Amino acid sequence: MHTENTNKSGNNSDIDTLEAEIREAVAQGSHVQETVHRLTLKAMNAQHIDLESLRRIIIAVMQGVHDGAEQRLQQVANQTQAAKSQITEAIAGLDSALAGFAEASKLAVEEAAGQAKKFSEKELTRTRSDLEGLESLFLDTLHHTATTAQGLVADILHDLSRHAQNNGTAVGSQLQETLAIFAQQIASVGHVQLETGASLAHTTADFISKIASGLLAGINDQAKNGKH
Repeated sequence: MHTENTNKSGNNSDIDTLEAEIREAVAQGSHVQETVHRLTLKAMNAQHIDLESLRRIIIAVMQGVHDGAEQRLQQVANQTQAAKSQITEAIAGLDSALAGFAEASKLAVEEAAGQAKKFSEKELTRTRSDLEGLESLFLDTLHHTATTAQGLVADILHDLSRHAQNNGTAVGSQLQETLAIFAQQIASVGHVQLETGASLAHTTADFISKIASGLLAGINDQAKNGKH
């Protein structure tokens, strides 16, 4: 808890930077999905990850998407299709980054189980609870941003929000696998296993780094295949 307080101002500055970088990426309009995906994972890796820090990251990304799209529309007339494409890509980038976080959590638990080790029951239970709320947090923030936006940006965000609610998300799909693994691991805590010594958060952060740097490309491929 002490570390959290000390880092609060640093975290706020990271969040402001994230929002500015997302805004810039959407306004510029090149490689939006990949950029949002990478920046979101980078922000996760810099944070002490819990549901509250994920909430701040998601809100910052959505605000950056909103402001960048508004900026883009003001710059050039007849940019409706470009703005729609950039917002859609940006939301897909955020969704796939959250799916990457869920995948990293699953890989961390699987790695420990494969070595007949375990994380503490308290940390497993708390992380599972955070993960259970992750898709709702994403969908709620998307919907909230849509309702506070105006004009074309609002229309596009409402369409994306409805589409995500009706057709599901990359993070929701990944969470089914991840939560099943967590349930197994929590159930097996009673068995004789060694404590890993490392924390689940730390091991998850290592996997997030690998996913962000492309060393684990599975989730990117899944996200892209989902689009076709």
